[in-house]
Order: sequence, then structure tokens, then C-alpha cells
Amino acid sequence: MQKIKNMSDTVLCPKCSSEFTYPSDNMMVCSQCFYEWNPEEVSAETGNTGAILDSNGNELHDGDSVVVIKDLPVKGAPKPVKAGTKVKNIRLRPDSDHNIDCKIDGFGAMALKSEFVKKA
Repeated sequence: MQKIKNMSDTVLCPKCSSEFTYPSDNMMVCSQCFYEWNPEEVSAETGNTGAILDSNGNELHDGDSVVVIKDLPVKGAPKPVKAGTKVKNIRLRPDSDHNIDCKIDGFGAMALKSEFVKKA
């Protein structure tokens, strides 16, 4: 007989926050981004839960400057935001998937994901 999980038993993926996760041996696996983690290790590391981190794990703050680490396509624009583009005076949005609001020269106001930038 298999135990049915309650909605309150859902374990969110620490990488993409997806609720579509499943156990595999002693690990958890995300069906959206295929990230695997040990839930016991993650629960010990999550003391700093509201922090937004860049691609290197540095904490970002409002007003910081960041550098884009890879070419990012922009909907409706003929060219991507190039890797190495410096973005000044960012604003953080912890409640959104694209958790950085900024203005980029030549593109205007846009939202970026923190995983595609590094602190300048």
C-alpha cells in the first residue's frame, strides 16, 4: 500500500522552486529542472531564506551593479543582451521568478534572473 502525500508535504525544489518533485532513494528530484538534492542537507543550509544570490553565490542587494554572464535573448528585440554587459543600480523582487529589475542601455527597463548575473 502506497502512502498518498498531502499538499502540505510538498517539498519545493531549492533551484527553481517547483512543487513537482519526487523522492529517489534518499534524494529528491525536480521534474522541471532535474536538480537532485538531499533534503536533510538543504534544510540545514536554508538559514538565509530571503536572500537573492548571483551565479557565484554572492548575496545581491538593491542598488548593486551586476554583469551579465551569458547572452540573453530579449523578446521583441533583434539582438540579445550580450555577456559582459554591466547593469547598474538593480532593484530586487524576491516574489518573482525574474527577481532583478533594471535598465539596460539600448534595451530599456527589463527583468533578469539572478542566476544569469554576477556581482560587479
